[in-house]
Amino acid sequence: MHNNEDYFTTHQVKDKYGFSISTLAKWRMENINLPFSKIGKYIRYRRSDIEAFLEANMVTTENGGAK
Repeated sequence: MHNNEDYFTTHQVKDKYGFSISTLAKWRMENINLPFSKIGKYIRYRRSDIEAFLEANMVTTENGGAK
């Protein structure tokens, strides 16, 4: 079972990971990138989904460092 620390509000995602509120809203409308849960008017993002998205979109340079 997940606890509340495993889920973030839109504002928490913005503060912790740097995604803008408008980008998150656009992605929800287009149903792309980050999975989310919606219960009534509340939107929640799972920590593991955010981190998997970041890992899948890691860009490396020729010398192996992240860019």
